Amino acid sequence: MTAQATARNLRVAPRKARLVVDLIRGMNVVRAMAQLSTLRNRAAAPVMKVLQSAIANADRHDPEAEVDNFRVITAYVDEARALKRFRPRAMGRASGIKKRSSHITLEIGE
Repeated sequence: MTAQATARNLRVAPRKARLVVDLIRGMNVVRAMAQLSTLRNRAAAPVMKVLQSAIANADRHDPEAEVDNFRVITAYVDEARALKRFRPRAMGRASGIKKRSSHITLEIGE
């Protein structure tokens, strides 16, 4: 049995969120939660929230399933819409900045 959870339009850069997601891919759910709780990265909190949501989804669909036996099967980060902003530069000019967002998807299963 598998369960999936997705968080969309998170204001975390996809490149930085992928570092966290790559760390927990294939890991046991309990170990992944412990790893994310000790990680000092801004993307760790949203990834942990998505993982908790996937665990809740699995528990809701099959209450008899042992959550301790679940592993992170699939974990990936897609790029979402970027907010376009401007930064003032010298001599009255401005240069563009992209504030990137991401979609995080996790799938857990036995």
